[in-house]
Amino acid sequence: LSVRPHPRRVPAAPVTFRAHLWDHPDLPRWLRFAQRDPGQPGFLYGCPLAPELGTHSIQVLAHNRRTFATVSQRLLIAVTPAPGGDAPFRAEFLVGNRNVEELLPEAARELFLQASAGLWERGDLHIANITSALHRGGRVPLPIEGRREGVYVQVGSHSPFSPCLVAAVSPQSRSRCHRGQQPLASCYDTFAPHFSIRWCNLTLVRPPPQMKGGKTPIMGVQTLILRGGKDPKVSGRQTQTPPDPTDWTRPPLTGGPPRPPRSIQLFHHSSIHGDTRELRRMAGSRDVPRPLSTLPMFNVRTGQRINPAPGPRDGARVPLL
Repeated sequence: LSVRPHPRRVPAAPVTFRAHLWDHPDLPRWLRFAQRDPGQPGFLYGCPLAPELGTHSIQVLAHNRRTFATVSQRLLIAVTPAPGGDAPFRAEFLVGNRNVEELLPEAARELFLQASAGLWERGDLHIANITSALHRGGRVPLPIEGRREGVYVQVGSHSPFSPCLVAAVSPQSRSRCHRGQQPLASCYDTFAPHFSIRWCNLTLVRPPPQMKGGKTPIMGVQTLILRGGKDPKVSGRQTQTPPDPTDWTRPPLTGGPPRPPRSIQLFHHSSIHGDTRELRRMAGSRDVPRPLSTLPMFNVRTGQRINPAPGPRDGARVPLL
């Protein structure tokens, strides 16, 4: 009887990813990159609006922390309108026990949609936006086991809200939240125990009276996952396969403040320069006493004065005592 030894599994090499626009140092304003540490995959996710329709060229750099090898790969991301159009009804939940990279994989999003369907009582749901609470002004949690940053998840649908969701944002529920109590809810919490929802942060977005074309976001979310291995090869796995393997359909989300117009940016830039010049002019005209280091030293007993400037290089400096 002979026993063959089990082959040892070589652990995956730690790989650090970096992503930016091709020939530019930064990512587009609607695209984010998240990687918790070199031993975990990286995620590219974002929220393009209607003006970002088209193809975006992204360069991904992978650096092997063990062999110090570096490779580069070019990704073409095609932003196209969502086939089903914009979802007019959207509910935004704050998940307190998750980080953003924990909700970006497809399995986690499907689990969240199943829980939302039980609460919404609708089946045509899709995740419209995923945003870290840190990007909304949240605080970095203490390095304690079990603490998470929190994630805002926006779910969209073409069907109206359920009575349970409407009751959770009613004035009575808001009043209970101000007193530190849980809001009113007439349905069972289908998110427990996987997701801890901060019900006092629930927000419902109803359709506007008239949607103007070209200014509303195209709803939907997809995630590109970057994984490392023995060699720092950049490999992308798409949660939804687009028609063309070179294009990546990225329906936009609805998170993040819009960028101000260029005229406002120029005015802000000009006001900073004007305030700086005014402060310098005020500082130059102030009547302040000379620094003590520039005044002559004076001995009260003898009346002797000595210039604080250094004397000859070979001379001795005698203190006035």
